[in-house]
Amino acid sequence: MPVWVLVNARNIGISESALLDDYPTLTATALANAWVYADVYTVEIADEIRSNQED
Repeated sequence: MPVWVLVNARNIGISESALLDDYPTLTATALANAWVYADVYTVEIADEIRSNQED
């Protein structure tokens, strides 16, 4: 799952527990790693979100 999808979900108010429930193959560790990645690549993630919202 692309990190931008997770970040976008968080931005619109979806909780971590809801993400984990909705995506059973997503682990808590993978989600934590996604947040770290998103913190490092903030601009790139924002660009991806914006790009995918335009479609």
